[in-house]
Amino acid sequence: DTTCPWVSKVWNTVDKHQKSGLTSIIHGKYGHEETIATTSFCEDYICVKNMKEAEMVADYIVNGGDKEEFLKYFENAVSEGFDPDTMLKKLGLANQTTMYKKETRAIGQLLQKTMMKKYGPQEVKEHYMEFDTICDATQERQDAVHELVENASENDLDFILVIGGWDSSNTAHLLEIPDMAGVRSFHINRAECIGADNTITHRTVTGEIVTEPFVKDLDKEIVMGVTSGASTPDAAVQDSLSSIFLLKKMHDASKE
Repeated sequence: DTTCPWVSKVWNTVDKHQKSGLTSIIHGKYGHEETIATTSFCEDYICVKNMKEAEMVADYIVNGGDKEEFLKYFENAVSEGFDPDTMLKKLGLANQTTMYKKETRAIGQLLQKTMMKKYGPQEVKEHYMEFDTICDATQERQDAVHELVENASENDLDFILVIGGWDSSNTAHLLEIPDMAGVRSFHINRAECIGADNTITHRTVTGEIVTEPFVKDLDKEIVMGVTSGASTPDAAVQDSLSSIFLLKKMHDASKE
């Protein structure tokens, strides 16, 4: 059995939800392979990909709403025969292991407050349950990038380089952290993305693949932050760094 233990933990969690008569609310992308596998363990579920969708669910729980419109929006993200009027009364939260942990926590707090508002503080445990199922490798990287971003000005950081598959969910979330903070950052999937002409081909947070000038000033010492996806081979990171070092070396040699 080569299943990641963190993914197994999610499956065990949603299994507990089902045995406890809860609807699983899954923070994840309904089309992602891991989430598809997770929902296969659920009888009743709804997937929310971000805080906006979680707020839509919370609002329906407290205030009700247009059932048809709600189901139309979530049509690909709910179990067959899902009824928001009866299936949002008891919820258990789980998540795709590569999602942004701070957002999962915020969604958890929102749902807990929602159930307290709907049923009262004394009854919240009867209506809401959650477990932390974010992968350790993912969390360590998210924390490290947060630290890089917080100290970007102090360290005079030129950019943050994120290395990993362009279809990797956990790697994409690593890019979102500096992007949201306004720190220059690039997500590449291999060393060849760094051109000898000082250009870089990278994936933006919107999923677009673009090529643009890379290092702004090769005359100065380059200060960069580097991270990689949880399953990115070390060799891919080393090769990418070697490409940058070579770029700098060639530039310095051309001035001599």
